[in-house]
Amino acid sequence: MLSTRQLEFKYPNGPSFSFPDIQCGEGEHVLILGESGRGKTTLLHLLAGMLRPSSGAVEIKGEITSKLNDSALDKFRGQKIGIIFQTAHFVESLSVIDNLMLAPFLSGKHSTKEAAMAALKRLNIEHKANEKPSSLSVGEQQRAAIARAVFNQPTIILADEPTSALDDKNATEVIAMLEDLAKTSGASLIIVTHDKRLKDKFPKQIVL
Repeated sequence: MLSTRQLEFKYPNGPSFSFPDIQCGEGEHVLILGESGRGKTTLLHLLAGMLRPSSGAVEIKGEITSKLNDSALDKFRGQKIGIIFQTAHFVESLSVIDNLMLAPFLSGKHSTKEAAMAALKRLNIEHKANEKPSSLSVGEQQRAAIARAVFNQPTIILADEPTSALDDKNATEVIAMLEDLAKTSGASLIIVTHDKRLKDKFPKQIVL
């Protein structure tokens, strides 16, 4: 499903990172642990195709993403990858449900408002569908971000520090939610985090 080989990235006039090889099979869940400064978010952006590696390769479903041109990579990402950022990024002028509808529209996938509403309902946030993201609480924004990431039925879900700002109860709830959504859709799940509370929840782990 997803694999990396000798993946490296160097920022212009900044730090460089070398990452261990990753193998994540279909429907598999992988936890990637690392302290601050170890390049966790950089790695997630490389896996998502938002950064191109300085060397090495990311392969997803047989496609080496760095070989795709920008437009093809954007389309591939929109069709195959769901991303949950550490800080939710919404188009503030659009309602919550229209934010969900935007991703499949840009990737050329057919979708309906009924399907978007069903995704919000799964996360108990359907009552906020027509509100602007700025009116949501932090927890509600996180649920909306998860709904947006899984709405397009991606084959891979990438989550960046999904529990770092949460107490134990909410952290457990969010991880259970992500695992359940990934299992329901048959998606692989990769979480990058420094949150050591998650160590006992994922048998397959990589330490940066």
